Amino acid sequence: MSSVFLFTASVDYIITFYDNVNCLMLKSADEPNYYKPLLILIIFHKNMKYLPSQLLFFFQNKTTRKNLVLLTKFLGFIALIIAICSVLFHVLMLYEGREFSWVTGLYWTLTVMSTLGFGDIIFHTDLGLLFTLAVLSSGIILLLIMLPFTFIQFFYAPWLESQSKIRTPRELPKGTSGHIIITHLDPITEKLVAKLKRRHFQYVLVEPELQRASELYDAGYKVVVGEPDDPETYHRLRIKDAALVVATNDDLVNTSVAFTVREITASVPIVTSANQEHSLDILKFPGNTHVFQFAKMLGHELGKRTRGLGRPVNIVSRFDSLNIAEISAAQTSLSGQRLFDLEMRAKTGASIVGIWEKGRFEIPTRDTVISDRALLLLAGTTSQLERFEEHYAVTEKPIPTDSPVLILGGGRVGLAAAEILDEHGIRYHVVEKRPNLTMGKGEKFIQGDAADIKILEKAGLMGARTVIITTHNDAMNIYLAFYCRQLRPDIQIISRATNERSVSKLHMAGADLVMSFASMGANSIINILKNDEISMFTEGLNIFSCPMPRSLVGGNLIDSNIRETTGCSVIALKSLQGLVVGPDPSMPLRLEDEIILIGSTESEQHFLELY
Repeated sequence: MSSVFLFTASVDYIITFYDNVNCLMLKSADEPNYYKPLLILIIFHKNMKYLPSQLLFFFQNKTTRKNLVLLTKFLGFIALIIAICSVLFHVLMLYEGREFSWVTGLYWTLTVMSTLGFGDIIFHTDLGLLFTLAVLSSGIILLLIMLPFTFIQFFYAPWLESQSKIRTPRELPKGTSGHIIITHLDPITEKLVAKLKRRHFQYVLVEPELQRASELYDAGYKVVVGEPDDPETYHRLRIKDAALVVATNDDLVNTSVAFTVREITASVPIVTSANQEHSLDILKFPGNTHVFQFAKMLGHELGKRTRGLGRPVNIVSRFDSLNIAEISAAQTSLSGQRLFDLEMRAKTGASIVGIWEKGRFEIPTRDTVISDRALLLLAGTTSQLERFEEHYAVTEKPIPTDSPVLILGGGRVGLAAAEILDEHGIRYHVVEKRPNLTMGKGEKFIQGDAADIKILEKAGLMGARTVIITTHNDAMNIYLAFYCRQLRPDIQIISRATNERSVSKLHMAGADLVMSFASMGANSIINILKNDEISMFTEGLNIFSCPMPRSLVGGNLIDSNIRETTGCSVIALKSLQGLVVGPDPSMPLRLEDEIILIGSTESEQHFLELY
């Protein structure tokens, strides 16, 4: 059993090497056989090149050297016991009138102490049998109990720790600059890291726990071990040369992080999140450049998308003079018509740059037929959108003033959505399960389970215009979206999502629009670094800009095949002469122009990788 523990470290390393070889051999199954030995040698070199640095780090540690001395002394003590038992074996065998070699004595001692006990050599006297029991007992204690735990404590555990420290460093290399320091990993910073990777920004994640840091390293994150409130951590992270510090911990930790960073440098921008309203002034005091209330931002955006909030064309984002707006096809005269027949650009100057229906985004073509269930995404200046309304918006049946909006969830997001509805004088009811969030807040707040049809009927679901689902539990949001859609097939359903994988499920369940503070927060932060992420129309659909790729200069949009190769669509060009919305596909593309596009997250990534 002890030999198993003595070999564990080597086995771990060999298994890692074998798994890498096996994985690559599977991937290269179609390659000629003469390539495979070379592939194995490449992987062997890749794994072996880290071993010397790990050994050097391991044996340079003072505690490790001390532990090895203690382990060596213990092994010497065991060797001494084995030697004494071998000598006593010869003495007792001579007492019984038998004689064996010294090798046989060592063999007998080890087989008895390790509990193998082959039984080929035994004593015949009581004294010999008592000696056998003593050797057996000492072997159980020394070899099977004390040796494995001593080996683990003084060698194997420090070895694993040294491996983790090698893999998860405690400082950045000299010369590192322009990087983003992230003090906490949460849904916002997870999304942010993905965007930083796509735009080739350097980043580092600070993690105080070594084990957690190793897990994040294995998951593909660039992580450094350190306390987020320790000045030495930021010195090791080259804080003076960083581009940005992002702190999305709780308000107390964010305040400590901000003071710690400002203790070292006053120039590096700091972005923090604020959970509570009263924390805003405190978080701004240490010199934070930007303080965001992401939950409140999300609630406001959800509230603004309520049907009947304002004019038919709802502007969701602005970029200089370019407006990005949405309008339901049911609010226009376009339902059932083909885009080619409309001559929309000639009449209004605005253009339909996207169609969103049942959670699926489509870039329209000349032959696209507009469905009455579609949500149209428009691009144009203010005057162009006004002309669009004049030509195509239809007068809907007025929504009754007593038709409420249901907000399912009375947390920070739900209350922020209610603020927007209050500003526009729209009646609403908030359904919240927790009594402490509804007590004493008047008739607008209804305490109860939103999954209970009686509670929904009491809140006015059957006459409501919109349901806004704001709970932080995606599974509950999916359930509520489906439940409300079954009860009211014609109602507008807007939902919050925490995880990106829940977006498609929410749309399948019946949600018309899905948004999350993770994507919204990541967009807000990335805009501080580089103003190329204009907005998130809905979860998974982005409008972004970038300098004109050199490979497109001199050509035109027809020749570029951007839509066919990436899935993105060009909605405008920004040049020194101004903004051109819906540019002529035959217009020459110039290096000084800036290109503005729309596409899904996957299409955006494909475009950035390609260009």
